Amino acid sequence: MNRGTEQDREMLNALQKEKLLDLFFLHIRNLWRVDGLYFLGIEEKFGTDAATQIDADCWKLIGQLEAKELKKTFGFKEIDVAALLNLLTKTSWALDQTNKEVEVSRNRGIFRVVKCRTQETRIRKGLDVFPCKKVRFDYLKSFAKELNPQIEVECKVCPPDQRPDGFWCEWEFKLRSI
Repeated sequence: MNRGTEQDREMLNALQKEKLLDLFFLHIRNLWRVDGLYFLGIEEKFGTDAATQIDADCWKLIGQLEAKELKKTFGFKEIDVAALLNLLTKTSWALDQTNKEVEVSRNRGIFRVVKCRTQETRIRKGLDVFPCKKVRFDYLKSFAKELNPQIEVECKVCPPDQRPDGFWCEWEFKLRSI
């Protein structure tokens, strides 16, 4: 560990736990603000389709990298559906979704975004709903594949799909029958 990292750790360690968590969530929101601002800039200049494809390519790689880092950080060796959902709830995407539901069993899990910060911000700004299905699907598939290639991801609903009242998107994770 280099000296700058040691100093940063000491400075962060001196913060009260509540302030440290506030700082942590501030940086997660900032990550998503940057993502949204880049997307809006690309969308304005090149259109929604181009912005969505660029976003999907980036988040597909992030899914793989994030899964690898989380698995290492939390010391998981074997990944079943429950372990995958455990790690998924620790991703920047899941942590940014402050109103979500998770249902888990050994071989099946559901991740549901009840209130989507991104979609609700777009609506508040007078923009169309973002057709995020490709972006999120590629991200979640690469996340799952990195952790356990036997876990399949199925999109139950995600924009541009017609969504039911009560939530924005729902993803199912199942252990593939061998």
